[in-house]
This record gives sequence, structure tokens and C-alpha cells, in this order.
Amino acid sequence: MQPIKRIIRKAVPAKAVGLMEKSYRQSRGLFWQARFGFPARGIKVIAVTGTNGKSTTSAYVNEALKAGGYKTAMITTPMMEVAGHKRPRTTTRTLEKQSEVQSFFNEAKKADVDWAVLETPSHALDQDRIMGVKVDIAIVTNLTTEHLDYHKTMKNYAKAKSLLLRNYQAKWAVLNADDEWYEYFRDHSLAKIFSVGKSKISDGRLKSVKLSESGSSADLGLKDAQLKLKTGLLGEFNLYNAAQAASACLLLGIEPKKIEKGISSLKSVPGRFEPVGTGKDQKFKVLIDYAVTPDSIENSLKSLKRITTGKVRIVFGATGDRDKTKRPLMGQTAGKNADYVYLTDDETYSEDSQTIIDAVYEGIKKAKATKKTQVIPDREEAIKQAIEDAKSGDIVLITGLGHETTRNMASKLVPWSDKQIAEKYIKRHQ
Repeated sequence: MQPIKRIIRKAVPAKAVGLMEKSYRQSRGLFWQARFGFPARGIKVIAVTGTNGKSTTSAYVNEALKAGGYKTAMITTPMMEVAGHKRPRTTTRTLEKQSEVQSFFNEAKKADVDWAVLETPSHALDQDRIMGVKVDIAIVTNLTTEHLDYHKTMKNYAKAKSLLLRNYQAKWAVLNADDEWYEYFRDHSLAKIFSVGKSKISDGRLKSVKLSESGSSADLGLKDAQLKLKTGLLGEFNLYNAAQAASACLLLGIEPKKIEKGISSLKSVPGRFEPVGTGKDQKFKVLIDYAVTPDSIENSLKSLKRITTGKVRIVFGATGDRDKTKRPLMGQTAGKNADYVYLTDDETYSEDSQTIIDAVYEGIKKAKATKKTQVIPDREEAIKQAIEDAKSGDIVLITGLGHETTRNMASKLVPWSDKQIAEKYIKRHQ
């Protein structure tokens, strides 16, 4: 029997279906707000959206707020924290249900927090999942190709993201001035703009960027202050995340030294450029990252190429039943920027594994990178091979699943951990 949603969509005009769905979501949203006693009222909110860097930027904001003396709550894809109590999340989706949002705010209200930090994906904005939430500061990290299976076009995708700047009473919008969609978000914001980046137009300008195998640093220059950003997280893109988080906290009046302390205190974010290893004697690095877009893969690989003394090896694949247009782009990006490529399965969902791999491989061929590519459909075998091949000074980057503890293979959830598998073969390799 077909699900009722599918039957309705076939029988009713698309525009009418859209109105019905919106009405239903708004009714459900009001129900869950009332069910929990409208818990978001009275809690100040910083919401973070964008394609890449949402979880890390949210974590930076959370640490800087705490360093400023505030009690916080935070919900992101890999983790949740309320009044200092952290717990991992194993889902692949953030703010999947309106009930989840209101439950989070209910817990935050009971803990008497001052600020809530909300990672906010485009689906949540498009589907009114954060109804009843008033946003004080909105951060947009960037916009790159993703979720076109849902949004269809980049313009629709940008429009969904821009709802955060228009529909939730945000006073400030902290934007990435170096992102190609900066002007779009600037022009579609009802909030006052604070821009961050290397560009001369930036209100907060990144300068003196330094990258190393132990972390990253930069100066963030403003009219009335200059911050020294230091983070143990690798990559220039994480300095952008830190700079936007720091700028948001500056707008709140938090002292620069306290913001610097908060930024530097973030040691890692689960599944986000997370180091995996057995100790100082390990001669090569292994990183687990959630990168699932061409842009995030490119940023990760370029950052690693700048800091490694050896070769950069990437283990990756593409997800089934998701945006198919990005698959060859992912392959092309990996082929162009990595020294060695291990193409494997990610999650297949209902799709054929080989079909997904073939689509990614087309991009690898376009990058003329077939000679440095191994196709190993079994993901554990691919991770094993990359680690066995690693030499002193190399970096192995394993992307796609990040913090996740299950995989959807052939429409069945199976236990999985890139981190645990990598640790197993690192120990064997030593």
C-alpha cells in the first residue's frame, strides 16, 4: 500500500499540496509549542545555517559564550549540550522534527540557560521546523552545491537558507564576505549585516593566516578590536568558522580575550576533521570528516596539502538516494586535489552500489586521476588499504560518515563507525 503522502501528491495539484503541507506543519508546530509550554520564549538564540561548517561554527559559538560567562544549550548534528552536559547524537539529520526542537528548548528552559545555539539546516527552515523561535543573531557560513534533490535549484536552496535572515526577527546577520552567495544573503536579509572574511569589504577581516599540523591561527581585525584566533582544529575553513563565531559574540559585547579563550578551548568536533590515532608514535595522520559536498572535499584536501610533509590520501564515496548531480563533481574534486584516491561505498540506501560508484568515477576520469585511484566497494577494505599504504608524513582523510554509528545499506541500517575501523587498522599498521 502506498503511503498516504504519495497518494495525495498524485491526486492533488502540486500548489495545493504545498499549501496543505504548510498548513499541516504550522498546525503541528503550534501543537508542539503548546505541548511544551512555548519553551523558546525568553531564551536568546544564535542560529547557524549554511552548507558546510554549521556544526563546527555552532561549537565555537557555544565555547565563546561559555567563556563569556553565559549558561548555554546547543544542538548540532553530531552533539548536543545543555548547561555543560554533553551527549552525542547519532542521527544524520539535525532538527528533523518540530517536536525535537521544542523538546530541546524545554530542556534548555528547565536548565535556565541564557543562550541557545541552533544548527539550522535548509530543510528545517523550508519546513517551518523552528516555528516559535526568535533568533537574535543568524550566521550563514557559505552556500555550495548540496540538497538539489530536494531544492532543485541553487536559487531555491539559497532562498530556503535566507529564511533565517527574514522570518525569525534576527537583529544581526553574520555573513561570509568571501562566499560567492554573500551578496544574495546581504540583499535578502532584514537583519543588520556584519561581514567576515579576507575581503577588504569585511567588517571583520581575517589576516596573518597560519596553518600547521597542530592547528590554525589568524588575526581578526575590526575597527575597535583585534582578536588573535588560535584553534587546534585544522584547515583555513575552520578559521572562517571561528571568525564568524567570534564576530557573533563580539556583537553581544563579550570581551575579546574571553572570546579568544573560548575559541581556543574547542579541541575537536565529533566527525569534523577529527583526528584518529593511537598516540605520538604514529607516523601518519588519520582524520575522520563529514565532508559530503564537492566544496567541503576540496577545502579539506587543499588545507591538508598545505600542511603535510607527505601525501594526502582520501577514502570516500557518495550517498545513495541523494543529490545525484554532485557525484561526478565529488569525484573530479577528489581526483584533482588528492595524491591517492580510494573510491568506495558511503551509504547506498535503495540504490545500486555500482551505479553510485560509476557516477563518481566519471568525475575521476574527467580529472585524469584514474591511475592514482583504487576502486574498493567494501568500505572497511578501502579504509584498511589506505592505512596500509600510508607512509611517514602522510595524511589519510576518511570522509562522508563522520560521527555516524550506523549506515543505510540496501535500505537497512547496519552498525558502523569509521573511527573504530580506522583505529583497528592503525594499530595493526604500527
